[in-house]
Amino acid sequence: MTTSEYLEILDSKYGVSGNEKEIRTCVNELFSKYCDEVSVDTLGNVIGIKKGKNPSAPSLMIEGHMDELGLMVSDITEEGSLKFVPIGGFDPKVLPGTEVTIHGKEKLFGVIGAKPPHLISGDRKVPKTTELCVDTGLSKDDVSSIVRIGDIITFNTAYTKLDGDMVAARCIDDRGGIAIVLRVLELLSNFEIENDIIAVATVQEEVGLRGAKTAASHIQPGCAIAIDVCHGTSPGVSDEAFPCGKGPVLTMGPNLHSKMTRKLIEIAKRDNIDIQLEVCNGDTGTDAWEIQVAGMGIPTSLLSIPVRYMHANYEIADTSDMETAAKLIATFATTLKEGDCLCW
Repeated sequence: MTTSEYLEILDSKYGVSGNEKEIRTCVNELFSKYCDEVSVDTLGNVIGIKKGKNPSAPSLMIEGHMDELGLMVSDITEEGSLKFVPIGGFDPKVLPGTEVTIHGKEKLFGVIGAKPPHLISGDRKVPKTTELCVDTGLSKDDVSSIVRIGDIITFNTAYTKLDGDMVAARCIDDRGGIAIVLRVLELLSNFEIENDIIAVATVQEEVGLRGAKTAASHIQPGCAIAIDVCHGTSPGVSDEAFPCGKGPVLTMGPNLHSKMTRKLIEIAKRDNIDIQLEVCNGDTGTDAWEIQVAGMGIPTSLLSIPVRYMHANYEIADTSDMETAAKLIATFATTLKEGDCLCW
């Protein structure tokens, strides 16, 4: 399967941070196709192990987060509308008019409503999150029989193929990362390699990198590659952004292991694999931040897929970048041998 096909499957499943059951079940099944062992830890991370032939070779953890942004019901008004709080970082201006599903006792559809801009006083035309609500068309009594405070709300956006290899989807951040992990496992499925490959789909990245912290501390791999997204260039967005379709972005900086990152660059040059380079002098804002310092420390690299309109209802990316990332990681995995030293 291609990363596009994996992404389409993954994007159809829901998994708001802290409520990842549906996507976790899907990932567990997909990992089981390629891994010798698959387990779920206490926090809910899915961990798959493809065993290598030499247990003394350094293991490689390949990680992406499977949680997504969403909303949580905080109140039911007298009119039957649902007030909510965001789970993860949203820009309120993308919410009005969005079709949603409330995951109550049964699934219930609704639309996020807002006061019309004509009725907002002053210069401010973008409503605050506290001024928004979900309208299901039901009365308070009817909606209260289905929905409870604390129920999760997700967005009804469908996976859509655009021109060429471009796709639009609800949560390329970071189901695209999980798609890459799966593609790497598939590429390596016909090879006998030295080292263990540990595939990890983490939870609760969007609310504090929590899954990566616990998983990496427990696994303590020889080295790790975190996969996430970065900003793709789009109209009005060029600073700290990268073009889609020009390859994944490899980050350099103190959060990342310089020797390991240089090795990835050398492989890309040798095999004519397109990559883009980014420098980050501090917190990368990704799971790599926690993986690097787990336990006694883990040599960590970060590959990101350029995504347009990050944290909006639809994100857009080029799946060729995902295929390229998978090829680079799979090639790197075959180079790890017993005695390799990735220390500083």
